[in-house]
Amino acid sequence: MSNTMMISNFTIADSTKDSFVGDIYIENGKIKEVAASIETMADIQINDDGRKWIIVPGYIDVHIHGASGFDAMDATPEALNGLASALPCEGTTSFLATTMTQSNNAISKALINASLFQAEDNQAEMLGVHLEGPFISPDRAGAQPLEHIVKPSISLFKEWQKLSGNRIKLVTIAPEIEDGLAFIVELNETGAIVSIGHSDASAEIISKAVEAGARHVTHLYNQMSPFHHREPGVVGASLLEDDLTVELIADYIHSHPKALDFAFRQKTAQRIILITDAMRAKGLQPGIYDLGGQNVLVSNNEARLGDGTLAGSVLTMEIATKNMKFATGCTLSEMVAMTSTNAAKQLGLSNKGRIEPGKDADLTIIDENWNVQMTICRGNIAYTREEIVWK
Repeated sequence: MSNTMMISNFTIADSTKDSFVGDIYIENGKIKEVAASIETMADIQINDDGRKWIIVPGYIDVHIHGASGFDAMDATPEALNGLASALPCEGTTSFLATTMTQSNNAISKALINASLFQAEDNQAEMLGVHLEGPFISPDRAGAQPLEHIVKPSISLFKEWQKLSGNRIKLVTIAPEIEDGLAFIVELNETGAIVSIGHSDASAEIISKAVEAGARHVTHLYNQMSPFHHREPGVVGASLLEDDLTVELIADYIHSHPKALDFAFRQKTAQRIILITDAMRAKGLQPGIYDLGGQNVLVSNNEARLGDGTLAGSVLTMEIATKNMKFATGCTLSEMVAMTSTNAAKQLGLSNKGRIEPGKDADLTIIDENWNVQMTICRGNIAYTREEIVWK
């Protein structure tokens, strides 16, 4: 690892400040200084050289199962290593490894594996685990296997949390199932973030879930009770509850562009987190792939079970930003909020999501069309397009 890096003459974009052309000085993986001009020598010098490209905080994907043939449920060091190596090419510098509804034993193995994983300097950092299931509604299971759904158990969660080395950060639950609301209260007391998802709840139950401590919504619109004018459901309540931050899969498959725009207008950029919900087929050719023991057919950028049920995605964060921009007309600073700042805030991370002194040097360089040109993970170049020669 190079101890120092100088990035010069780029447009620097943040979620709460106006963009400006300036320099970033990095030392030992941390941002040391950000200014219009910095006169300091560094081990690595990266100059814009008139390209007029943009530096944004590295993307944080809080809901991703896999990529490049790997899945968090594989429960092997190779799987998490492969996932962490694959993500920088789409601008992602950190992520939550996401599990799915499986047997107690399978989830335990995945969590033990996660407890031992530490990313290399040139990989995306695994910030922890998103436990998606098995405490969900069988009526909104989607691609989560019905036979492994169980009712909420705080003792089981605590067992899993211990196995994970306290790395479970986010838990998806359907609040309407038996003992759901009580479980949310207990879960909230452990410090884990409670996310409403795979739920058939009424709007009234969602309000009670928020009172109990829920603060997050798993892939808004998908596998949840829809909006109806006589029963707003999970969708309507999620859009109205100010304390809920919602995930969006901006692939135009899980959500229509106008649905993305509707959520953007209602929640604003401050309450949206873009995710991929990607499975192992991301980055690979169309074909048949495994998801929790189920065959998933991937074609036309869609991943579906044999009955047509969507089974995650093959979306990249790079494409998600472009789609969201097209659907909503969001500004660069709003995009930064939805891809990085909001996730860092939700996870309680003071060292990520912004470009300012003291933060981790997690940076993504994009061009004017929001194509990823370089990704820097904790001060290390993790990805660069081959045709670019950096001085």
